[in-house]
Amino acid sequence: MSDSKTVLEINEELARKINEEARRDPQSPYANKFVGIINGQVVVVADDPDELSRHLRELEPDPQKCFCVEASRDYSEVHEIWGLC
Repeated sequence: MSDSKTVLEINEELARKINEEARRDPQSPYANKFVGIINGQVVVVADDPDELSRHLRELEPDPQKCFCVEASRDYSEVHEIWGLC
């Protein structure tokens, strides 16, 4: 079995580190930003998700190769969504 990580695992690891940094340091360049990652590298830092998406599509048309994180968000927080049926 190979010990090499997949691109997805590398991207997830980098996203986790970026989010931890942004939550720990409000002066981080990633704090309260949307961060786009391709192949283990930060390629876009944007103020809103639409801008992030637009830039990622320009750089990599295959969405499976892209990874996004909203830095500073608490991803362990549970949100309940209620709707009318």
